[in-house]
Amino acid sequence: MSTITRIQPRALVRASGGPRYAVALAVDALGTGLLRPFLLLYGVMVLRLSGPATGIAMTAGVVAGLVCMPAIGRWLDRGARSTVVAASMLVRVLGVALLLATPAGHAGLFAAAAFFLGIGNQAMPAAHAAVVATVARGRERDAALAGGHALRNAALGVGALLATVCLAGGTTALRVLAVVTGLACLTAAALAWSVRLHAHPAAAPAEDGDEASAPRMLALLAANVVYVFCLNVPEIALPLILVTQLHASPVWSAAVFVANTVLVVTLQVPVTVLMSRFSRRTALALSGVVLAASYLGFLAATSLGHGRGAPAVAAVSVVCTIGEIIYAGSATALVTALTPDHVLGRTLARFQLSTGFGLAVSPAVITALAPLGPAALWGSLAAATLLSASVVAAEKDQGTRLS
Repeated sequence: MSTITRIQPRALVRASGGPRYAVALAVDALGTGLLRPFLLLYGVMVLRLSGPATGIAMTAGVVAGLVCMPAIGRWLDRGARSTVVAASMLVRVLGVALLLATPAGHAGLFAAAAFFLGIGNQAMPAAHAAVVATVARGRERDAALAGGHALRNAALGVGALLATVCLAGGTTALRVLAVVTGLACLTAAALAWSVRLHAHPAAAPAEDGDEASAPRMLALLAANVVYVFCLNVPEIALPLILVTQLHASPVWSAAVFVANTVLVVTLQVPVTVLMSRFSRRTALALSGVVLAASYLGFLAATSLGHGRGAPAVAAVSVVCTIGEIIYAGSATALVTALTPDHVLGRTLARFQLSTGFGLAVSPAVITALAPLGPAALWGSLAAATLLSASVVAAEKDQGTRLS
């Protein structure tokens, strides 16, 4: 088992696809952060659509993006790399253009814009992972994937912060944010395209078969659906609990979200490097244990009631974020390490399908469980996550590519 003790910034950039590609990632994430958190407000405030109509259109966009993932996977398996990344950015440019062209009250065009934005948002993670897997190997690849995750979170956070400041300008500001988002995605697409990275996957050995369809990979993808609930805990579960059950100031929710972003940005690479002394599967199982422990911590914190409950929830959220960081640094790395080159694109597409499905259903599950009480919400999440961690830990990695 290989480990790394530290990785130089230049080596990290090189393993991530090179300087131009890193800049493309940052510009794309910055532009996405400007608009994505406020797309609902754009539909309601600028286009005068009803809240339900806007929400349905946005959900349809996410679903459409997921439906397109098998085709994205096949495209990647034909060797395309930077081209797919650039295409995921360009399709969002088309979505923004449709958004700007949509007249007030026209739900159909807004749905079309959400459709293209959804395709771009869903295709990007798999395409980026394929790029990193092509230019880096072993634990350096893991660190590069972690670095890309940290960079994207940082740029998304900055973009969202700038957009929040600009919201004082009302509907005009939202239109300007959309324009800047389109320009950012266009610039990022040009930078990604200029990298011109193409892979030449070896043909499948006759005895290998499709590794991506093996039972252990299906079990890992099923476990991933539960794991990704942690990504919506700071954005959905904690604000819901803090405001509606503990009657705390919304400032606590904002503080938790900011702390989550800062911790992910600063600790993602160091923690991933630290965890390289363990196998990727062990790290992923450990992340489930840490997340389950944090959920039980939230259960205990909410029992403290108004006053002490909010600070306790904020403190436990740090543990949850550590679990999220370990998960983000090991999940894609494990899937990539388990998968032969000739089916890498399809496997990454399936992994993104499981991630997208988990992100899509988690708000509904969380909001359905929350009114039933803290025990129903946090107890269920802890039990499901521990079960998923046990599934991950129980599998063996015999005869797989773990370089």
